[in-house]
Amino acid sequence: MSQRPLNVGLVGGGKGAFIVHPHQKAIHFDGTRRVVAGALFPDPKIALEEAAKWPYPIKGYGSYDEMIAANATLPEDQKLDYILIVTPNFVHFDPAMKAMKAGIAVFCEKPLCLNLKEANELVKASRKLNVPFGVAHTYLGHWTSRLSRYIVQSGLLGDVRWVDSYYIQGWLATKLEATGQQQASWRVDPKRAGGSGCGGDIGTHALMQLRYVTGLDVTKVSAQMETFVEGRMLDDHFTIYCGLSNGGKALVRASQICIGHKNDLGIVIAGTKGTLVWKQETPESITILLPNQPDRVYWRGAVTPGDGFMPKDMPADLMAEPTIPSGHPEAFHDAFARLHRCFEVDVRKWKAGEKFNSDGSKYASVEDGWKGIAFIETCVKSSKKKGAWTAMPTAKF
Repeated sequence: MSQRPLNVGLVGGGKGAFIVHPHQKAIHFDGTRRVVAGALFPDPKIALEEAAKWPYPIKGYGSYDEMIAANATLPEDQKLDYILIVTPNFVHFDPAMKAMKAGIAVFCEKPLCLNLKEANELVKASRKLNVPFGVAHTYLGHWTSRLSRYIVQSGLLGDVRWVDSYYIQGWLATKLEATGQQQASWRVDPKRAGGSGCGGDIGTHALMQLRYVTGLDVTKVSAQMETFVEGRMLDDHFTIYCGLSNGGKALVRASQICIGHKNDLGIVIAGTKGTLVWKQETPESITILLPNQPDRVYWRGAVTPGDGFMPKDMPADLMAEPTIPSGHPEAFHDAFARLHRCFEVDVRKWKAGEKFNSDGSKYASVEDGWKGIAFIETCVKSSKKKGAWTAMPTAKF
C-alpha cells in the first residue's frame, strides 16, 4: 500500500505573496506531499479570509502559533509533517524554532533569518532536537547544478582557481518601494530584511551556488555594498571579492538595478584543467571549456558516460534523476519540486525513527543557512571598512 502523502502547513503566503505559489505547486508535484493548512497573514482575520480563498481546501489558522499548537491534538494522519516558511526574513526565526520544539520539520525560505545570533540558535536547536531543516535555495534543485557539482568535485576540471558567481536583476532600478509594492517594500527595510537588501535577497543565492557546486567555503571577503537609488535604506548593488578555503579566489556579485536583467543567475568555475559555465535562465545545459578542444555542451537527460570527458562510472542516482526526456524542458518549478522531493525523503526517515542525512548534498541545510547569514554580516563589516579584507567567523555550535 502506498504511504500517505506528507502534510504541509504554510507560514505566510497570503495577500499576493509570490514565492508561496511555486512552492505549493512543487509540494503537490509528485502526489506524495500536500498542503493541508496555513497561517497565511499576520492579521488573524485576513489570514482566515486568505485560507478560505485558497485554490483548494486547506485548514486556515489565525496565526502560526495557533497552527503549531493545534497540531498536538490532531489525529496522527492529520498532523503536520513539515511547515514551509515563506514570510519576510524577520518572521523566519520564531515559527521555525516553535515548530522544531513541537516536533515538526521545517523548510524555510532564504535567507535563514535576520542575524547570526538567530542563526546560531536555529542550528543548535535543529541538532539538539534532531529535526530535519531545509533552506530553500531554489537553484540547487536544477539537475544541471547537481551535474556541475559532480564534475567539479570529482576533479574533472582540476583544482579550482577562480569562481565568478552572480545574480543580476533590474526590477529595483527605480524606487519601487515608494509605490507601496509589497515585494519591494520589505526587502529594502532593515527591520524586516536584515543587514543587507540585495546581498541578503539574491547575493546569498550566488554564494550558495558557489559553495554547492565547488564544495569550497569562503574564508574572507573584501566587500563593496552600494546603494544607487537615492533614499533607499539598504544596498541594491553587491560586489564581494572572496578568498576560498582551497586558496583560490572568487567574485560573488549581485545587483537589482541593472535595467533589462531579469533573473540572471550564473556561475563560471575556472580550474587548472578546464572551465565550467552554467546559467539559470537557460538551465537545461552546462558548457565545458577544455584546452585546444571544441566547447562541450551537456544537456539534462542526454549525458553519455565515458565520452572522453565524463567518466564511465557516473553515479547511478545522478543519472537516474531526470524524469522527462531531454528536449522537454525542466525549469523553475521542477527545481523547487526536486528540493521538496529530497526533503521528503529525510522527513520520512526521521518520522520512521531512522537516521537522516541533511548534509547539503540534495538541498541547503540549516548549517548552509548559517553560512549565508555569516557571509552577509561579514560583508557588512568589510564594506563599512571600505572593503578591508575581513575574515569569516568560525561556527560556534
